Amino acid sequence: MELLGRKTLNYYGVRDGQDWQWPAVAHDGPMAMLINGWSGSGGDCFPFLFKKAGLGPLIGRRTWGGLIGISGAPGLVDGGAVTVPTFGIFSKEGQWIIEGYGVDPDIEVMDDPGLMAQGKDPQLDRAIQEVEAAIRKSPVRPTKKPVYPNRSGF
Repeated sequence: MELLGRKTLNYYGVRDGQDWQWPAVAHDGPMAMLINGWSGSGGDCFPFLFKKAGLGPLIGRRTWGGLIGISGAPGLVDGGAVTVPTFGIFSKEGQWIIEGYGVDPDIEVMDDPGLMAQGKDPQLDRAIQEVEAAIRKSPVRPTKKPVYPNRSGF
């Protein structure tokens, strides 16, 4: 989330090369995320955090709701393994979240198998519409490098 939420803070004007932004990895435009019932575990947590960070709308269908973490189970003598649920997720308000329910989309769009068989993607199309509308409403304008200061004293 930290990487996705980064915005450009400033630029470095390079005398004999291309200017560059800081932080080097930043995104100043709108975003949207596609979700559906196949999204589980990290695919549940990722859209939850995306929404919590206010990065853009979630588009599609509610996620699966399988978010119990596994860890700490020792390996078996025969080389096999057993997974044991060991941690869940709860909110800052002290409520258990996501597990057993999932994450709701902001904009519900069904995956239509008939359209998808034709190479169309209704969820992606809606996400593109939302991002294009956000760009029209609040376009990201490139920052022009200012004129270099005259420090010669003349």
